[in-house]
Amino acid sequence: MKRRQFITLFGGAAATWPITSHAQQSGKTRLIGVLMGYAESDRTARSEVAAFRGGLAKLGWTEGSNLRIELRWGNADPDRIRTSAKELIELRPDVILSHTTLVTGVLARETRTIPIVFVGVGDPIASGFAASLARPGGNSTGFTVETPAHGGKWVELLKEIAPRTVRMALLFNPATAVPLQFFMPSIQAAASSLTIQISNAPVHAKDEIEGVIAAQPRNPGGGLIVMPDSFNTVNREPIIALAARYRVPTIYFNRFFSELGGLISYGTDYAEQFRQVPEYIDRILKGEKPADLPIQAPTKFELVINLKTAKALDLDVPPLLLGRADEVIE
Repeated sequence: MKRRQFITLFGGAAATWPITSHAQQSGKTRLIGVLMGYAESDRTARSEVAAFRGGLAKLGWTEGSNLRIELRWGNADPDRIRTSAKELIELRPDVILSHTTLVTGVLARETRTIPIVFVGVGDPIASGFAASLARPGGNSTGFTVETPAHGGKWVELLKEIAPRTVRMALLFNPATAVPLQFFMPSIQAAASSLTIQISNAPVHAKDEIEGVIAAQPRNPGGGLIVMPDSFNTVNREPIIALAARYRVPTIYFNRFFSELGGLISYGTDYAEQFRQVPEYIDRILKGEKPADLPIQAPTKFELVINLKTAKALDLDVPPLLLGRADEVIE
């Protein structure tokens, strides 16, 4: 697999963080709260938590010795997330790891004092989590997972792999998705250049997904963009199955969709961020403030194509597109 490296918005600041081999040994057990946006049964999410724990261990933080972790799972359910957030805050942890925009928004409303380090957040400025990327200024900092330009890339890549596409619907849940306005300028610019009609396709519950996907092939040239959204992630298996059943060319925001049968995906390496975040947790536990730690932009992006799905849709994947892919699933 080839991987392309991208420089962060801050000149690769993450690469210059001091690496500490041992956590401070004060004799005090520190408490980290973790609120994941996905379900506990989600294998990808469990592997991300394992990567996080492994990173802490490398920095000298040992569970059962100088560290305790309280872990909660949100399952993309706003009510459950609010309940879990209150539970964690009542424990008064030293720092909270927050996963997804939805979870971070809930935690940010619940506490202005406990340090929060987030991952899986699309637009922390517009969401009100930070004053700026370079100097967040409050009690939250962390790692973003998309850039505004991703929207245009999804349009371009879907058109490239499915050239007959002339309409694309954006599948998202307004309660859980990264705000659409973060991506819309690049989506609209790419759509205009390729003569693509863009429409919003909001859903609020799992049983609404099929209606949106079934509507796309009613007129020739329909396609689907599955937007960054914890709801879409939790429901990725039915989304992929329905896209296959109705033969809708679909692009996704992360590789775990393509690994399960999705046609094509382009997005951030989420697992890499879970390996990076222990550095920030470590620094906060040693006295640094989130307000002074710059928000990190993604540095790894992956293009994955499922060739088996392309063949099932009678799509001939252009050789140049195959050559650019980080992984081709056959």
